[in-house]
Amino acid sequence: MAAESVYKIVELVGTSEVSWEDAAKKAVETASKSLRELRIAEITQQDLKVENGKVTAFRVRIKLSFKYES
Repeated sequence: MAAESVYKIVELVGTSEVSWEDAAKKAVETASKSLRELRIAEITQQDLKVENGKVTAFRVRIKLSFKYES
């Protein structure tokens, strides 16, 4: 019988000057430096930073789950 698992969810905001995909990748890669057993990353919001009529940054809000260890 498999052991049951519990997962914790944290919310992150990633930014990039390149793309939303790059912003998400940076957020997950940064989180992986301090969190173990990452499972699912769900993008919940995307937006752009605009300055002087030009897009200067892509931002994503992510819910990231990881296995909870007590």
